[in-house]
Amino acid sequence: MMSFILRDIHTELTTPRLRLRVPRAGDGAMVHAAVVETLDLLRQWPASLPWAQAEPSVAVSESWCRLSAAWFMQRTTLNYLVFDTAGELVASIGLHDIDWAVPSFEIGYWGRKGYQGQGLMREAVGALVRYAFEQLGARRVCAWVDEANVASRRLCEAIGMQLEGILRHERITPDGQLRNSCVYAAVV
Repeated sequence: MMSFILRDIHTELTTPRLRLRVPRAGDGAMVHAAVVETLDLLRQWPASLPWAQAEPSVAVSESWCRLSAAWFMQRTTLNYLVFDTAGELVASIGLHDIDWAVPSFEIGYWGRKGYQGQGLMREAVGALVRYAFEQLGARRVCAWVDEANVASRRLCEAIGMQLEGILRHERITPDGQLRNSCVYAAVV
């Protein structure tokens, strides 16, 4: 079996309306602007998106971009920034908790506030899940979604993921509220 570090993995993916590419040095200001615009929505899911509870800064976003590039090279996390045809950053998406022995992946995503409701996340998530199965040899791709996050649950269902179960009191918010998590998955 070829070592996962030697896997050729595309640094860019395209769909009819989107371009997904690996974050790189210099992307921090753009990512920061998208996070700030979307912060009120991201903070609705504190158990799922704990990073959104911290005060955002360009430096934090730039660090994440540079780390994402390093993780991509190490094949430990495969993050992508999602751009529309006008070149606007509309989302962030990634495959993480990778087990190359299976192979299995967990997908995570968030969409920029000003671009929601246009089917862009469905297009991006669907494309990355297909890429995982068709090019990376995935046998399983899953998503962990807050039970109350109806939009994210619908997205998982729309791209063919099935609800495997609801884990009760699986996560806790910073203020101590217990949250349920839905586990969605697609398998081959």
